[in-house]
Amino acid sequence: MIDDLYSARLLKLAANMPRAGRLAQPQGTSEKVAKLCGSRVVVDVVLDGDRVADFAQDVKACALGQAAAAVLGTHVVGASLSEIEMARDAFRAMLKDGADAPVGRFSDLSMLAPVKDYPARHASTLLAFEATVDAVHQALARTSPAGAA
Repeated sequence: MIDDLYSARLLKLAANMPRAGRLAQPQGTSEKVAKLCGSRVVVDVVLDGDRVADFAQDVKACALGQAAAAVLGTHVVGASLSEIEMARDAFRAMLKDGADAPVGRFSDLSMLAPVKDYPARHASTLLAFEATVDAVHQALARTSPAGAA
C-alpha cells in the first residue's frame, strides 16, 4: 500500500517543483504550516484582473505536499480564485471523504487519491492550495476598488 502512495510519478513531481522561490513584488502572500508535521508553504501571487498572472512558492514539505504543490505550480497561472477554491474543495473531499478527484486544470491531483488512507498527511498535502487561496484573496482585496480605498 505504501508503494501506491509514493509512486514514481509522484516522486518525480515532488523533485521537480515548478515556480519554486519567491516573487519580488507580490500582490498577495500567504504562509501556511501543518501543525502535526511542520510542513510549511509560502505562496506569492500577482493577479491580472481576477486571474493568477504570476506565482511562486517556497515549499518545505514531505513528498506528498511537494507533489500537490507541483501540480498547483504547473497549472495555477491563468486560474481564477473560484477555480482554485473548487480544486481545493474537491481535493479535500477526495482526501477526507473518498470523493472524485478534482477535474479540469488540477485533475493531476488524482494521483494523490491514496493519501485518503493516511489522515495525518491530509493537512500537509493541502497546504499549497490553502496558501494560494489565501494569497489570492489578499491580492484581490488590495487590487479591487473597495480594497484600494
